[in-house]
Amino acid sequence: MKILCVGDVVGSIGCRFLRSRLPRLKREKAIDAVVVNGENSADGNGITPDSAEDLFASGADVITTGNHVFRRKEIYSMLEEHAFLLRPANFPASAPGRGVCILDRGKYQIGVINLMGTAFMENLRSPFETMDQLLRETELPKTVILDFHAEATGEKRALAFYLDGKLSAVFGTHTHVPTADETILPNGTGYLTDVGMTGPILSVLGVKPEQVIEKYLSHMPVRFSVPEGDCRMDAVLFEIDEKTGKTRSVERLNLF
Repeated sequence: MKILCVGDVVGSIGCRFLRSRLPRLKREKAIDAVVVNGENSADGNGITPDSAEDLFASGADVITTGNHVFRRKEIYSMLEEHAFLLRPANFPASAPGRGVCILDRGKYQIGVINLMGTAFMENLRSPFETMDQLLRETELPKTVILDFHAEATGEKRALAFYLDGKLSAVFGTHTHVPTADETILPNGTGYLTDVGMTGPILSVLGVKPEQVIEKYLSHMPVRFSVPEGDCRMDAVLFEIDEKTGKTRSVERLNLF
């Protein structure tokens, strides 16, 4: 089976670009399932019901998120009600939503897990301990994909090696900068440190450059916004053996 994982979609311009590229890519690559990180899909940061529905309508089967997931309170009820809209599993149990879902395709199932890193980020429960508990207590199918939303490349790679052979694939999100280290780890887990982003090319991680520069120069609060202009869509395509749950190939994609 082929599972496409798309990097952080930024703002309404990123949503529009995803819709312009994803349906054709799904047909051309015969993709079976799509996981999209949508935590920045709303203009001005975070995710809203409208931006989430936009991502689903564009072809996302599962939406993962990260540290901005709870920025908009209007998403809380959707996180509770929609099985395929995830938040990181290592947030406290009292937080809205869930961190795991299972896509049922009839002849096969796909598990998707969302986790957040703790290095240079929020002081959440250890992603290593959270994964140990999930693997012990959750009935997961043979094919399982993890979106690890984390800042530090070392933390991402360490968790991937820790889970090698236990999951089908691990991909990183959050930095909005794609890495070039796609690989299959020794025990069959596909891996990429960071997928990148879907949004405007002439930006600083999806934000107008002049606003970020002002922030660095002034050290004062600056309201960020997403620029218009040409976009790119960063993604990774994992081909997975349905019988073993191991990754056969990893292809990094950058669409303009």
